[in-house]
Amino acid sequence: MPEAQRRIGFDEYLALERAGDVRHEYVRGELFAMVGASRAHNRIVTRLVVALHTRLAGRGCEVYSNDMRVRVEATDFVAYPDVVVACGEPSFHDALFDTLLDPVLVVEVLSASTADHDRGSKFAHYRAIPSLRDYLLVAQDEVRVEHFAAEADGTWRFSETRDPAAAIELPAVGCSLPVAEVYEGLFEGL
Repeated sequence: MPEAQRRIGFDEYLALERAGDVRHEYVRGELFAMVGASRAHNRIVTRLVVALHTRLAGRGCEVYSNDMRVRVEATDFVAYPDVVVACGEPSFHDALFDTLLDPVLVVEVLSASTADHDRGSKFAHYRAIPSLRDYLLVAQDEVRVEHFAAEADGTWRFSETRDPAAAIELPAVGCSLPVAEVYEGLFEGL
């Protein structure tokens, strides 16, 4: 995770984000600048958005990518997931509709510099979102999808696949996500 800047309140953070060109994660008053993404990362995000949008069309869910902030009020945390899905009538921080409060699915595309954060402290924050049911971590340097699914008792079930012929079942949104679609054209044979 990049070096933190000075501490500020959430309202000041939100005003800076809305006025600026650089995106930041917000962690209890500290800002962490987001870095650019690789070609593979962007290609995977695009495939995820298309695949999810296609499967969820007409089902009362909305798919957002990269620029939709997600606020975790319980832990005073804000991030920009690579892909996020909200179902039903989404809840936003305010009438500008750019800070989502109730995702049901969050997807992060892993890089060498973000993998530990995405699996660790970021996931700990995301788990504090009551609506969140599915969390996917998608590798960009190999075929590998890690899936965390919320159980009724509050625990999270982990599964992983490296099989391009597999499909990830996403109960929160009631669809399957074929791994081959996520990685199409990125690796030989896909």
